[in-house]
Amino acid sequence: MISKTTIDNVYETARVEEVIGDFVNLKKSGSNFKGLSPFTDERTPSFMVSPVKQIWKDFSSGKGGNVVAFLMEHEHFTYPEAIRYLAKKYGIEIEETEQTDEQREQADERESMFLVTTYAQQYFEKVLWKTETGKAIGLSYFKERGFSDDTIRKFGLGYSPDQWEAFTKTALGDGYKLEYLEKTGLTIVKDGVSGEKKTFDRFKGRVIFPIHSMSGRVLGFGGRILGNDKKAAKYLNSPESDIYHKSKVLYGINFAKQAIAREDNCYLVEGYTDVIQLYQSGVENVVSSSGTALTPEQIRLVNRLTRNITVLFDGDAAGQRASLRGIDLILEQGMNVKVVTFPDGEDPDSFARGHSDDELQDYLKSEAKDFIQFKTSLLAKEAANDPIKKADTVREIVQSISRIPDRIQREIYIQECASMMNISEAVLFNTLAQMGKKHGADAAKKAREEQKSFQVVRDDAPADKVDVQYELERKIIEVLLLYGKQQQEFEDLVLKENEEGDLVLEPEQYKARVFEKIYLDLQDDEIELAHEQFRKIYARLITEMNENEEFSLNSFLNTLDQNLSAEISSILMEEEKYMLHDWERKDIYPKEKENGVAQLVSETILTLRCYLIKKRIAALQKDTESGEEDHREILEEIINYLQLTKLLNKKLNRVIA
Repeated sequence: MISKTTIDNVYETARVEEVIGDFVNLKKSGSNFKGLSPFTDERTPSFMVSPVKQIWKDFSSGKGGNVVAFLMEHEHFTYPEAIRYLAKKYGIEIEETEQTDEQREQADERESMFLVTTYAQQYFEKVLWKTETGKAIGLSYFKERGFSDDTIRKFGLGYSPDQWEAFTKTALGDGYKLEYLEKTGLTIVKDGVSGEKKTFDRFKGRVIFPIHSMSGRVLGFGGRILGNDKKAAKYLNSPESDIYHKSKVLYGINFAKQAIAREDNCYLVEGYTDVIQLYQSGVENVVSSSGTALTPEQIRLVNRLTRNITVLFDGDAAGQRASLRGIDLILEQGMNVKVVTFPDGEDPDSFARGHSDDELQDYLKSEAKDFIQFKTSLLAKEAANDPIKKADTVREIVQSISRIPDRIQREIYIQECASMMNISEAVLFNTLAQMGKKHGADAAKKAREEQKSFQVVRDDAPADKVDVQYELERKIIEVLLLYGKQQQEFEDLVLKENEEGDLVLEPEQYKARVFEKIYLDLQDDEIELAHEQFRKIYARLITEMNENEEFSLNSFLNTLDQNLSAEISSILMEEEKYMLHDWERKDIYPKEKENGVAQLVSETILTLRCYLIKKRIAALQKDTESGEEDHREILEEIINYLQLTKLLNKKLNRVIA
């Protein structure tokens, strides 16, 4: 187990904006940061990070919490793994007891699979560097590709021996279960003739490219065969598993993420070696779809870091034509696309090897074309002087333009296309209207859905749709979180009977900490929070503040489950989401913080009391609807409550009709 000292050190050192900034492109927004949600598909930022409070909130998915909660949500880390990740990032030495065999046995299936992939990566790397065969075959291949020792080590490249069970036998001998070797796809298991299990190494005789998640966890592998076996696939990837979904992974994203955000651009290539060669040449903001067709999930990975993608195409025209679908998918995500093509017979890997770093950088900048220029040029060559083919080309280009969500961008591209294809804008706009009707409707619907969480409550919104008690209880939790340990001077109201026998409220001054004031007031009135989440948080907060002299929000969040942690983040980030609470329209009247914490506390509690009294009066009035019994006692109780309500509202400076 990781020691408490280490955990405390991690929480004190880790900065939520720095950690999340490795995964999401954050932009300054006042005292906070905002970005696109890493959990949903959106174009309007709803993801907020507060450096002051050291929490984050994703308003589109409802998730939130501290820095550890983010890693557990985004990277599916266990709690210890999140702590280890942060410790490594900030250079904190981890104090922990060695994990026993029994504890390893109890690791869940996903974690067991990650243990296996990590072990396999280390095994393949060791074979590459430490064995004669690995050095002679695998290392020689990488050296021939022009990769330096540092590059080979950085990307964790390796080699799998050309033997049927070399890896499997070693892994089994080191205590790893065949079940997880099979589930990760590293080992192929087949039934033998006599019923026994036969095992084979999936990547035998191949150089190995580990495939990492954005945080650097090993998800799977790509293997390239080095022999002349024409029946075997040149490249082989790990099969789909609980931890590896190829449609959601981009090769090199863990190495490129910071450069992508820094450069505000991502270069997209086809293969592993393209990524590695460009990275080695100084172009670090580069990723690959690993030979698979580009997917919306992969595009959204990039979209979290930048809205600009530059696609690098080989010189092969047929390959370029086949890749146009990927550009349309990028456009659908509302991203800006540029294209760079290399000379015939060249690809990013070979071009980088044959040119200096400066020449490569200059070429990428000078040859980058807007997608419409690229597509028009490519398709126009195919159409030549054939009017029918030219018409088809125009339709295809307009089809791509129709996928762009932004109306202004669509219009600009139509004008550019009209100029390049020598055709009237009116014709293109008519074609766009026909083609884009469905796309436009879908995009508008999606945009409306994305905006739901940001819609301001309208002044004419029916007040009866607002859960007043929920809002008040939420405010109590917020006040406790922000000011619970503060000492304030309160003016309490003591209910007394005057000489005329009327009930009156008389002020009484005293000092108390905010959490004590709230706790005693709710206890005196026998008020229990009605909403389960708030009730749980309230109980934990009162206990924490009563037992400890200092209150640390970060440490407190660490003691909660993810649901409660997300709820607290939502409460504290509400003002960052929007400043729209019209308390008067909702019959919710607490003043804002600048009017004084003591006043805010008192008025929140008084308002809750008024609301609960109002509910009680309504219930009593319902009891009087039956004419079968004497209701004098009930009516007297109602009158007393009405008198109390009048006094409370007088204190709150409200006029009750």
